[in-house]
Amino acid sequence: MKEVIKKNRNLLLVLLDIVVIITCYLVSIFFLNVEITDVDILIREIAVAILVYEVFLNAFQMYRNMVQYEVGKDYIKYILSAFLAIFIISICDFIFHFQYLILRLNVLSGVLIAGMFVMYRLAGRSILARKMEFSIKKSQKGTTKKVNNLLIIGAGMGAREIIIAVQNSMRNKYNIVGIIDDDISKLNRYILGVKVLGKRYDIPKIVKENEVDIIFFAINKIDPISRRKILEICQETGVKTRVLPTTEEVINKQGAMNSLRDVEIEDLLGRDAIHLDNKNIQSLIKGKTVLVTGGGGSIGSELCRQIMKYTPEKLVILDIYENNLYDIEIELKAEYPKGQIEAVIASVRDKARLKEVFEEFKPTLVFHAAAHKHVPLMENNPLEAIKNNVFGTYNVVNCADEYGVEKFVLISTDKAVNPTNIMGASKRLCEMIVQAKNKVSETEYVAVRFGNVLGSNGSVIPLFKKQIEKGGPVTVTHKDITRFFMTIPEAVQLILQAVTYAKGGEIFVLDMGEPVKIYDLAVSLIKLLGYEPNVDIPIQITGLRPGEKLYEEILMEEEGLQATKHNKIFVSQPMHLEMEELKEKLEVLDQLEYDEKYSRSHVKEVMKEVVPTYKDPKEVNEKN
Repeated sequence: MKEVIKKNRNLLLVLLDIVVIITCYLVSIFFLNVEITDVDILIREIAVAILVYEVFLNAFQMYRNMVQYEVGKDYIKYILSAFLAIFIISICDFIFHFQYLILRLNVLSGVLIAGMFVMYRLAGRSILARKMEFSIKKSQKGTTKKVNNLLIIGAGMGAREIIIAVQNSMRNKYNIVGIIDDDISKLNRYILGVKVLGKRYDIPKIVKENEVDIIFFAINKIDPISRRKILEICQETGVKTRVLPTTEEVINKQGAMNSLRDVEIEDLLGRDAIHLDNKNIQSLIKGKTVLVTGGGGSIGSELCRQIMKYTPEKLVILDIYENNLYDIEIELKAEYPKGQIEAVIASVRDKARLKEVFEEFKPTLVFHAAAHKHVPLMENNPLEAIKNNVFGTYNVVNCADEYGVEKFVLISTDKAVNPTNIMGASKRLCEMIVQAKNKVSETEYVAVRFGNVLGSNGSVIPLFKKQIEKGGPVTVTHKDITRFFMTIPEAVQLILQAVTYAKGGEIFVLDMGEPVKIYDLAVSLIKLLGYEPNVDIPIQITGLRPGEKLYEEILMEEEGLQATKHNKIFVSQPMHLEMEELKEKLEVLDQLEYDEKYSRSHVKEVMKEVVPTYKDPKEVNEKN
């Protein structure tokens, strides 16, 4: 019998609607006290009404709906169908046998029909929901499956979609205890039967009183600072929090429940959105051949993505690691099928191969992102850092000069400021090369310096997540160690903007915001994933690694810092470095591997002579 009902569900709904139409007409006749002089006219009137109503119901595809999943816009369609039917039926009556009383009959019956269409479907939805709830409870008997108490942050469209999704099909997973919103006018009001219980500062109390198991942050239009502050309150409750992305598009395409994700550390940085001068960036890139070295890496690949938005004539992606290079090539060719994208396997150490690349593509703009960046690894392999970072940069710098590149951009790091490790020292020497070369070349050479980027290869965040997934411990080198952080897209946007200000020889410094304690970062991430630090997930202090600083710096003492047109980009004055003097230092480094005194410590000692600001980490850390 159930199968027969399912197969003929639409037929049953049609029959029910016909019964509703006939009943409403008869009730209206009785209410208006209409004198029926000709039964045939009445039958014809109701028959026409049934036909017109069914035409509009089918036109709006109302019989394709599943009653238990209907929402407000569906009920509006039922009402609209009824009022359009009133209009058409009244026109028919006017043409054929218009009577004032018949018009009133059409209007009253139409209002009743609209109301009944909605009422009996709402009743059906309620019955089906209760039936589903009963079947869920029945299936859960004897099981240990727990329904999670859910608190929603934000009384807007995101919350409404979540409530609908939960009420329709997820009652076995979630019990919504209420909503939080800072808008006082919404306090004690309801969204689909769920009450707005309080404001952000009431969250800890409400979580405790209602034994909340999970929080959904459902505000997709909010400034980063407010977002961070609310999430910090959620974090302090120790309850796992999930968030909606900030774009409405995700909600529109996927639905709010499908868009929810775990809170990321980015959400807690509270950094303002980047505003760019797109016209200047467009004029920098449009119609030009752009070369990105290290284009398969975290920063390099994002540079390639954002460069393609500004329609270069050709993008040349150079990397020695074929897998990453292949991935970014496939991604960009799929997104820009008409774009000219060339993937080149080459090492920046190989001068001959680099010359081939420059000869073939003749780039106008070069972004040099290729480098070894891992501090402890480079401490153990100092000569490799020098070969790849210093001489790799030197090779690309010389090719840029020889082949008439307009602008050369070195991607640098805050670790180049008063470096305490070989990686930082090598990047500082790269900055020195760029500034010295700028004085003797037609090419404009600049560097852009910034701190750690979240989610990059070797970043601390992916490591922490893996450690948490395994149950810990989360390892932190020192309880007081701090770092500057920004997101990869944010860093790349600012790099592109900074280059538009370049005249040659500058080191651009990106505003990294406030430094963040790595220990606090670990605590926040553990809490956001619903665990208690040092209870569920231990945090282990492992000690500073070789060459590691407690505190990173962005600017060297001898550099002056000036503002640019962009509030997040600053520029230091060019230093007085001569290329000939620098060449002598590079020759000393070039001979290191043939030096009979060769050792790790000897390499570092020579590097300290070449880079005067290179210091012993103990000396720097003890000062702090």
